Amino acid sequence: MERFSSSTPDSYSFLPLSEPELSGNEWKYLRECLDTNWVSYLGPFVDRFENMVADYLGVKHAVATNSGTAALHVALLTAGVQPEDEVLTSTLTFIAPANSIRYVGAWPVFIDSESDYWQLDQERVIDFLERECRWERGALYNRSTNRRVRAILPVHLLGHPVDMKPILEVARKYELIVIEDAAEGLGATYNGKKVGALADIACLSFNGNKVVTAGGGGMLVTDSDDVAYEAKHLSTQAKDHPVEYIHNEIGYNYRLTNIQAALGLAQMEQLEGFIDKKRNHATTYAEGLSGLTSLSLMPESEGAFCTYWLYTVLLDAKLDSRQLISRLNSHGIQSRPLWMPIHRQRRYMECTVYGGEVADKLYATGIQLPSSVGINEQELEYCIEHMIALCSA
Repeated sequence: MERFSSSTPDSYSFLPLSEPELSGNEWKYLRECLDTNWVSYLGPFVDRFENMVADYLGVKHAVATNSGTAALHVALLTAGVQPEDEVLTSTLTFIAPANSIRYVGAWPVFIDSESDYWQLDQERVIDFLERECRWERGALYNRSTNRRVRAILPVHLLGHPVDMKPILEVARKYELIVIEDAAEGLGATYNGKKVGALADIACLSFNGNKVVTAGGGGMLVTDSDDVAYEAKHLSTQAKDHPVEYIHNEIGYNYRLTNIQAALGLAQMEQLEGFIDKKRNHATTYAEGLSGLTSLSLMPESEGAFCTYWLYTVLLDAKLDSRQLISRLNSHGIQSRPLWMPIHRQRRYMECTVYGGEVADKLYATGIQLPSSVGINEQELEYCIEHMIALCSA
């Protein structure tokens, strides 16, 4: 399969959507783990990684976990979410937040996206809490299900922040915990403050396709001493004695290894450079595709600093997004749609959904394009050329 034209290099056969950029101290730190035999969850790199993330975000505590999903699960537990409670969350996202809510026996309430920046619709959050719920005996209840609403879990999509100010205000009014899913948002800012430091608790992911990777892994971050202590306790099997194997509550084996932490630390050292490259890639895409009237470019709101985790465009009704994805892949350009809204997933159809029309449209028309930190200008131009040709055909 020919991927490049005659004017582009032929040393690659495929442009992946997002692959790691391993160009710093990764080898050095991993070798140190092997040379010292600190390869499991004990080891100095775990503490160093946690401290560096906490310092970067400007929060007091960071607790490493073996995945972003594990961090979400622990966050919900430490927030006091109980079985049969409800948690408001985004319907347009990867399924991990919804699954984590069900892990604790609670129920997700799916909130639509807003059409301007594709994030959780803050106006629908407020409208749902004000119109569809009642305050009774010091708690908020969903009128239709009679379940207690306990928390809000906004997801920062694609490296762009949710409009958090109105969400935090309504949460304080009704005494709700706010947990940020910042898995895609590390490095983004909202009105000058870093995503991950905006709410009561936040969760990060270091999966292989994220801006910073540990080959997997996640992290819970918070300013609360109590939340941090409980998160560390629960994620390390809830062991209550330094020597004896005493466990007074159910814990989880959610520990991050020293090897993964070493990789993550080396990646964090390069984060600012990674973000600069991501934003430059977004500018190249925006300039190259600006002449196409058949698509909408990825937006950035006033007051937001977006890291453009995966550069995404929306097609108009004349173009078939799945057909275009197939054609791009046939030319060696990996692309994919946005997530199927979770309220459309078979196992979640019984849950409350508030709106959904915008998320459905984004799912039908959105296309994510190659966005690796290390993608070069020639490769970006190759993607742009094929997008122009295929969208104009």
